[in-house]
Amino acid sequence: MIPLRDVIPSRTTPYVTISLIVLNVLVFLYQWILPPYVQKEFVMTFALIPADFSWLTVFSSMFLHGGWSHILGNMLYLWIFGDNVEDRVGHGRFIVFYLLCGVAAALAQTAIDPQSQIPMVGASGAIAGVLGAYIVMFPHSRVLTLIPLFIIWEVIEIPAVIVLGLWFVLQLFSGIGSLASTQQGGGVAFWAHIAGFVTGAGLIFVFKRPERQTVEWWDRA
Repeated sequence: MIPLRDVIPSRTTPYVTISLIVLNVLVFLYQWILPPYVQKEFVMTFALIPADFSWLTVFSSMFLHGGWSHILGNMLYLWIFGDNVEDRVGHGRFIVFYLLCGVAAALAQTAIDPQSQIPMVGASGAIAGVLGAYIVMFPHSRVLTLIPLFIIWEVIEIPAVIVLGLWFVLQLFSGIGSLASTQQGGGVAFWAHIAGFVTGAGLIFVFKRPERQTVEWWDRA
């Protein structure tokens, strides 16, 4: 399933969400145009390596990505769901919320394999926190979703709890499976996604602003 947009209009301009997307894209394009040997050094310097943990790389790694599909998928999810969460918590609070979810995700993945030498990159953990907050605040929302069925491509509205719930269940089962794996090498940081999602779902109760919680979207024609 490929989400295209949700049905809830944002009542404010999502300045932070847009800025995060622009910053992530600019960093990726800079990383992409570097010569291969410089690119590798750049990633090793600013990615989070659990065995060589530093707080600087906890934050810098959130703005690095491993390829076009990685950044396009992350930015699509941030664009679809980030504006509504930012709208409900406010711009300043959303920055702090986003970064805290990213930190929790990085720490969780580090705790799972503290001796790992594999660089961790990506905004997925922070964005997972946004998804967790969204499913808590908008359980009745729907997501316009593209479903590829061989040569037929269907676009239908699916409840957000199904789209995001299935995403979380997939991460959970994959994370559990990764614990039993004996393979050493790169891959997806499933526990970062899980921790980010759970952190976001919990933190939103602290960060949401009560005066912004009224949602009238379902009454609109």
